[in-house]
Order: sequence, then C-alpha cells, then structure tokens
Amino acid sequence: MRIDVLTLFPRMFEGPLGESIIGKAREKGLLEINVSNFRDYSDNKHQTVDDYPYGGGAGMLLKVQPVYDNIKAIEAAAPETKKRVILLDPAGKPFDQKMAEEFSTEEHLVFICGHYEGYDERIRSLVTDEVSLGDYVLTGGELGAMVMIDATVRLLPEVLGNQTSAQTDSHSTGLLEHPQYTRPAAFKGMKVPEVLMNGNHKLIEQWQLKESLRRTFQRRPDMLENYPLTAEMQKLLKEIEEEAKTGK
Repeated sequence: MRIDVLTLFPRMFEGPLGESIIGKAREKGLLEINVSNFRDYSDNKHQTVDDYPYGGGAGMLLKVQPVYDNIKAIEAAAPETKKRVILLDPAGKPFDQKMAEEFSTEEHLVFICGHYEGYDERIRSLVTDEVSLGDYVLTGGELGAMVMIDATVRLLPEVLGNQTSAQTDSHSTGLLEHPQYTRPAAFKGMKVPEVLMNGNHKLIEQWQLKESLRRTFQRRPDMLENYPLTAEMQKLLKEIEEEAKTGK
C-alpha cells in the first residue's frame, strides 16, 4: 500500500509514522508513506495557502490551488495506482472500524489535512471521501489522519504477527472484545477465571462469547440493536440480563 499525506505540518508525522506497527510495516516493504507540505506548491512568491472568504466570515480558508497542484504531483509520481483521496473534515462521514477495513483493501490512500477555518469548497471536487474522526473540532486534520492510518495499516496482510488478532478486535466482530488475562494466575487477590485454565476449548469459547456480549451489553448496548444474534447469543444475553438484575 502507498499512503500520501498533504499537510502544512509534516514534522508532526515523523514520530508516529516511524514507530510500532506502522514503522515495522514500512521496514518490511509492505507500506510506503510520503508526507508533503502543500505550501511548497503555492504559486505565489509568499507561498500563502489561505485567504479571506468571499462574502465575509470569520477566519481564513485554505486555497484550492496548492492542494490541487500537490495532488497532481502525486498523480504524476504514481500514475498506475487507483487512488482514494480522503478529506479530513468535521462535517464528513464518521470514521469507524468498518471504514478502516474498507481502506485497508485499497492500493493508494491520499489524506488531505486541513487547517484554519476550513476549505475552499472547490477542494471537495478533488476527493473521493470526506471523513471525520468524531463530533468535535481539532486544530487541523493531522491527528485524525494519524488515527485513520494506524487503524488501517494494522489490518494489512502480514503487518500483524497474528492476523486473527485484528479479526477479533473490539468492533471488528460487531461486539466489544471479551476480557483477557495473562500470567500470573493470581495477583493481589485477583484471579484468572477458572474456565480459561481448564483446557476445554469449547467451554472457553462459550465463556468468551458470553463475556463479549456482557461487555457490549454493559458499555455499548446500542451495538446490539441491529446485531444479527444467533439463538445461542439470544440465550446468553437473557442470562446476562437476569444476572444484571440479580447482581451476579
């Protein structure tokens, strides 16, 4: 996969995109990341990238020309790839795990990180997606792009040591992940559930499913509203609801 990032603050990406899973993916040759400063593409001698909005209004808007020329340079550098161009925008579609999975199947992602008050509306004509990290406003799109890149890259084949790990993450299955434990079996009076140490894989899987449903029921009941519950899940959920009433 190739990822390009358009930003006014390229140094913000130096640490996050060179460490941990992303850094290892780049070392393995599974991922190429290029960060460009679209100020370098400004066509005036002062390299300005923003201006006052027509009709008045607060703040400054990013100009279309530098972003347009930066994207054209990327297209010229990689003409053979099919590109998905993503505009980071508070009014965009909310980013979620399903979108990360969708992005991970693409061969070339381009992230445009905005700043200032907003964009010249014509910038939107250059993109395929407008995406938001959540219902709040950040200073710029850089942090949002980093989050989306991280969530996407870890899903690429061979990036994680165990691909099943990504498949069973919270939200990947449609439910929150069940509790997990490692050694020691007992720590300051807190013990690992006995079922996880008895070696009976069928009982372990049933416990994991029930606890996944319990955690989702307790923390994100909205996720269960449209979830395709099997007969076994419905039975376990009834048990969980009864246990919640009795305080077990």
